[in-house]
Amino acid sequence: MLGSLTLILVCQLIGEIITRVTKLPVPGPVIGMILLFCSMVFYPRQIPSEVETVGGFLLRYLALLFVPAGVGVITHLDLLMKSWAPISGTIIIGTLATIAVTGLVMKFLNRRFATTREERRQ
Repeated sequence: MLGSLTLILVCQLIGEIITRVTKLPVPGPVIGMILLFCSMVFYPRQIPSEVETVGGFLLRYLALLFVPAGVGVITHLDLLMKSWAPISGTIIIGTLATIAVTGLVMKFLNRRFATTREERRQ
């Protein structure tokens, strides 16, 4: 169990190093998650099976990790009040774009898998 947690944290550390060295505008943990995913896809036997257990444990308590962010928002409430219009616009536009892209991807995948199912029936 400790080895699996170490693996997750090492992937996060490597992602953070890649982000800082290459100056990518992507958070290090995201790159680390992509690295962990790729290693699980390409080397499934070398990844311990407990990674799923540790990941489930971390997800169970994920809400606790949002407490510091919430405190930060409350601390800078004056900045939020000054910039409420751009923040609201960004949230609304981002949400609408996410819904649109998700709908288009689902439409594409449904068409693709529908033709695959029809080909199998024939």
